[in-house]
Amino acid sequence: MATLYTHADSNIRKTWILLFLFLILIIGLGWFASYYFENNLFLIIAVVLSFSQSVASFWFSDKIVLSMTGAKEIQKKDNPELYRIVENLAITAGLPTPKVYIINSAQPNAFATGRDYDHAVIAVTNGLLEKLERAELEGVIAHELAHIGNKDMLLGTVVVVLVGIVALLSRMFLRISFYSGGSRRKRDKDSSAGIIMILGVIGMVLAPIIAVLIQFSISRKREFLADASGALLTRYPEGLARALEKISSDKAPLKTADSSTAHLYISNPFKEKNWLTGLFSTHPPAQERLKALRGMKV
Repeated sequence: MATLYTHADSNIRKTWILLFLFLILIIGLGWFASYYFENNLFLIIAVVLSFSQSVASFWFSDKIVLSMTGAKEIQKKDNPELYRIVENLAITAGLPTPKVYIINSAQPNAFATGRDYDHAVIAVTNGLLEKLERAELEGVIAHELAHIGNKDMLLGTVVVVLVGIVALLSRMFLRISFYSGGSRRKRDKDSSAGIIMILGVIGMVLAPIIAVLIQFSISRKREFLADASGALLTRYPEGLARALEKISSDKAPLKTADSSTAHLYISNPFKEKNWLTGLFSTHPPAQERLKALRGMKV
């Protein structure tokens, strides 16, 4: 039977597998660029970049994410009530108390990041503190602590860096190909080379899309488990349910939100709603989450 501990172990394995797959993908892009432009420098750059970014994404991804979101660390004296909530729930969950960060935004939202329990961070917006009641805030904090306990934050934060690198490399190679016209000598050698080049260009276009789809898949599945785990932690699913209702219906923008970090938040920070954003949303629909929470028995 699956438990929170087996889920945490599974996320660690998924993180290493993900690092390996992205490493292979980046090297593959570099190999194609070297073949296409008849210059091994591209492959060397891809190999060095893939290894360096894999290491950086594991050790420094939390700092990168906090910098991207504009989150600022606070101390207990800055917001004693918030700190007491985090401390009490962390003790209940059997976790070290994470550092607490604030994002200066009117939109109510929150996320967790960090590579392990001892380097965990919970970031909340000013809007979350202003618009939620205590029981609702406890539900959100418990949800984020569940991500930490499940080690979702390690997997999700690593994805931020790796998806960005794949997209950056793909755009760079495509731009160089467009402006240089590619290697005409290689293209004119034989028809098989032309086919390889076409497939390679298609791969460069699809690579960031595949990376983003992986990001979506990881995010949607982990939100349901964090909702359930957080509700069990507070023993009050309705608190988190009410919080999600307020967060999902709030129209305030989150200016620091980015497509690469959207999956980290408790609710999608992008408020524009249409069929396309719903299809590619990083989160399951709010109504599905509310139904699951209000159907829980604790």
